[in-house]
Amino acid sequence: MPAELLGAHTPIKNGLGGAIREGKRIGCTAVQVFTKSPQLWKAKEISAEMVADFKAAQAETGITEVVVHDSYLINMASAVEEGREKSILGLTDELNRCAQYGIRYCNSHMGAHVGQGVEEGIRLLVEGAKRVLANSDPSVILLMETTAGSGSSLGATFEELKAVLDGLHGDARVGVCVDTCHIFAAGYDLRTPETYAETWAKFESVIGFDRLKAVHCNDSLKPFGSRKDRHAQLSEGEIGETPFRLMVNDERFRHIPILLETPIENDGHERDLAKLKSYIA
Repeated sequence: MPAELLGAHTPIKNGLGGAIREGKRIGCTAVQVFTKSPQLWKAKEISAEMVADFKAAQAETGITEVVVHDSYLINMASAVEEGREKSILGLTDELNRCAQYGIRYCNSHMGAHVGQGVEEGIRLLVEGAKRVLANSDPSVILLMETTAGSGSSLGATFEELKAVLDGLHGDARVGVCVDTCHIFAAGYDLRTPETYAETWAKFESVIGFDRLKAVHCNDSLKPFGSRKDRHAQLSEGEIGETPFRLMVNDERFRHIPILLETPIENDGHERDLAKLKSYIA
């Protein structure tokens, strides 16, 4: 059976309810949103009216699968204690904001070790994640996103993700979001049926598909193994059409939100979503 939850990151200029309605307009069956500006620590308090509009939009559109993306400022592996503390409190707040809306998933970039080394970065990240999970609503699942590995970013290998999961003793409230552009830039090939199969077999053996809760569906502007995070329109970058065509027809992805973060200019998301749907056999 083909993938059923295809969507995109939609804007919240008209609130989260507006983001859901925009998703429906362009053909989404799932969406990703921010609950606030990703560039700021502070956030507007969520009112009963905001929640009611969000719920009404879900009822109107039938879009119930929603993923929140956290703030770009969060780095729980920071070498600076003040920054680490702000990140832990910030991510805890993000999860609790999700709970207010009744949203199940909050996606987070793992952070960067900033010269301390991968092992120390993961240790700090695990410590922070334990606090976040202990002080946030248990209905929300924290998703650790794969990265391209630029600079000292953590999460460029499946083994680094597994180290975090192991450090959290397999907590059921922690899952993984795979970004196709990021893993390609980090050195996991997807371009042929053979390499697509090999990469996902590696993911299954190291992490397991039961942990995969969302996919960021992006082509890559930069070459394989470049460790540079630059998204491109589907089939117009270095990855090409093949893996996206395979993914939407792969039974394993049937109930996993596949979400576009490709460039939005010239109705980019609408065009890419139409491409994804056209790939379904």
